[in-house]
Amino acid sequence: MSQVLRPYEEYSASPADWLGVLPSHWKTLRSRYLFKEVDNRSQAGEETHLSMSQRLGLVPSKDMSERRLESESYKGGKLCQPGDLVLNRLKAHLGVFATSRYSGVISPDYTVLNPITDQVRAEYYELVLKSPGCRGELRTRTKGLVEGFWRLYTDDFYCIRLPVPPPDELNKILRYVRHLDHRVNRLIKTKRRLIELLNEQKQAIIHRAVTRGLDPSALLKPSGIEWLGDVPAHWSVKPLKRWASMNAQTLTDKTPGDFEFRYLDIGTVGTGRLVREPERMLFEGAPSRAKRIVRSGDTIISTVRTYLKAMYFIESVEEPVIASTGFAVLSPTRAIIPRYLSYLIQSADFINRVTANSIGIAYPAISESRMGCFHLAAPEPSEQLEILAHLDLATEPFDNALSKAQAEIDFIREYRTRLVADVVTGQLDVRHLALPEVEESLIEAIDAGESDDPDEELEAQEVE
Repeated sequence: MSQVLRPYEEYSASPADWLGVLPSHWKTLRSRYLFKEVDNRSQAGEETHLSMSQRLGLVPSKDMSERRLESESYKGGKLCQPGDLVLNRLKAHLGVFATSRYSGVISPDYTVLNPITDQVRAEYYELVLKSPGCRGELRTRTKGLVEGFWRLYTDDFYCIRLPVPPPDELNKILRYVRHLDHRVNRLIKTKRRLIELLNEQKQAIIHRAVTRGLDPSALLKPSGIEWLGDVPAHWSVKPLKRWASMNAQTLTDKTPGDFEFRYLDIGTVGTGRLVREPERMLFEGAPSRAKRIVRSGDTIISTVRTYLKAMYFIESVEEPVIASTGFAVLSPTRAIIPRYLSYLIQSADFINRVTANSIGIAYPAISESRMGCFHLAAPEPSEQLEILAHLDLATEPFDNALSKAQAEIDFIREYRTRLVADVVTGQLDVRHLALPEVEESLIEAIDAGESDDPDEELEAQEVE
């Protein structure tokens, strides 16, 4: 799509350093001349409660997957209306802005900004404020010593200069972005479906090898466990807690604030793979759930939202790695090779057992003690090595295809981010494009359909 776009014919230097140059017929205004803060409060707290996440934007709390920390009453909460621009003051520098599509009550710690005139479109400025260049500008305006508690105050927000295109051009920009998002989402969904199919085939190979071994003529014996069925006669059957210890080490509240680590949250992990790189952070600014210490050879498995099948083998740790308390960290005993344990818990029998015994509907979870009682069968380490060598060869084509598909999704996301940023800041001209209007109901969030991130949504509730 970008090949039909071109720069404007004439540019002028912008008074905003973060913008650089703008089309000569565009203006810039400080945001105080575009928005005004409103602070209307709920008297009874009976309005629809809205929560914000970076992925979903501002939505009714009932549509969020994690609601355990909701308040009993929203009396005194801030009110917002459709068309308001809402920002999370603690995460503004990360682009956590959202245009409200609902009337409702939100956290008192959010800022509600009302467009000064009808020509100020909050959805356009949401895109501007989320652009990489503006996020850098927002960072310079925040105040605070610890990153997790940086805060953007309204007076500092008011000082930021923002682009002001002509109203008809602004509408064309929004139409283009809706059209782009519609196409991008369809493409990402296709890639995700491919990933699902590849994972299903890979897991079938793993399941066959770790439940029956490589010798099809091997004698079988009843495992004594109904859901496990028959297993090779010479294999040992033990509960998981006998094959591995759980959560052997955790961070304490006395951990130095400058302790730096990579953080594995549930949104980082797929089935047997990472879906994005773990974020580096300091303990003083980390989420309260950053507790589980992970060592080389450990396997992590999600104990929340278990149907996502989030599990990953940590082959080598070169710098400190900490996992969310939404994971159980499994440290194998000498009776089982670490990587073999990771394959074993990826088997369909074990996964199905975990999900079947999880409690909850929107947010099913299982306790580590309950999971530790599930039985697994495994051969001696020498045979484990033979099975691992077989799986290395059998799953390599799938791993390569999965990595390629995920890289393509990452590229599509980056492409969309850069293209939208160029369009909303006037670096590319869309005025000449004749695009059909795309209904808002047809456009899902750019990450819709992806595994939800319970950590992110829980953090949104903690702010409230």
